[in-house]
Amino acid sequence: MHDGSMTDVAVIFLPSWPPERLLPVARAAEAAGVQELWLWEDCFKEAGIGAAGAVLGATERLRVGIGVLPVPLRNVALTAMEVATLARAFPGRLVPGVGHGVQEWMGQVGARVPSPLSLLREHLTALRALLAGERVTVDGRYVHLDDVALDWPPTTVPPVLSAATGPRTLELVGQVADGVVLTGDHSPGSVRRLRDAVEDAWRAAGRAGSPHVVVNVATVTGPGARERLAKATDGPDADLEAGAGAAGDVTQMVEALARYVDAGADTLALTPAMDMPAEDAEEFVRFVGEEVAPLLGR
Repeated sequence: MHDGSMTDVAVIFLPSWPPERLLPVARAAEAAGVQELWLWEDCFKEAGIGAAGAVLGATERLRVGIGVLPVPLRNVALTAMEVATLARAFPGRLVPGVGHGVQEWMGQVGARVPSPLSLLREHLTALRALLAGERVTVDGRYVHLDDVALDWPPTTVPPVLSAATGPRTLELVGQVADGVVLTGDHSPGSVRRLRDAVEDAWRAAGRAGSPHVVVNVATVTGPGARERLAKATDGPDADLEAGAGAAGDVTQMVEALARYVDAGADTLALTPAMDMPAEDAEEFVRFVGEEVAPLLGR
């Protein structure tokens, strides 16, 4: 079996679940030994920073990932202030991610921009500089800062990840982010190609180390699991690539997840079935933490 000792196993709290379920699920995840809980800032559901703060305050060891904060919604100074506040209060436990946002949603709130790529580059560059304690002056196409520095920059600077799929965004992430968040519709083969694209841009930029790769993985358990997952990869409205996701009993699940580890995933963020009722979420995180993660080497 693949040695997953270097891969963290996380679970995702679906934003379709009500906010009052968040803390019971987070506590269950920590009790089960899950390393990370990931949150989505989907419009118009739970907010990422507010939810992250609630989870961090209600747990002791659990890391919290945000995948991702849509940059068109946010002034970069505010993003930096919020991230820095949580990073100082809970050092080493926050993994923030940003991204373009769903363009239809950005249009609904009047935040859609002509060049999402330019905005993401400017936001990422300024955000990482502010979190590093730098004083920033920039007059970009979208980001404008005049002698701005955080009074309370993080003592432990968190990595700032970015969502990406298209080739230009993957190149941008390799140049200016600390890693990439990949959506759950990708197969292991696709993950390998996308990771290679980010790493190529990373090396071309002369950066040391390597990017952190978070992969959301569609995960279906229970009766008819494999059939339910297959429906998402078949037909004109398919949400997943062929070969994407993990389904079945614990042995089948681990075999599928090991392929993502082999493809270069550093963090596997397991996404529950979208039809999973909120009241089943605690049992799901217990299954992941107590049965799946140990067989991946954690």
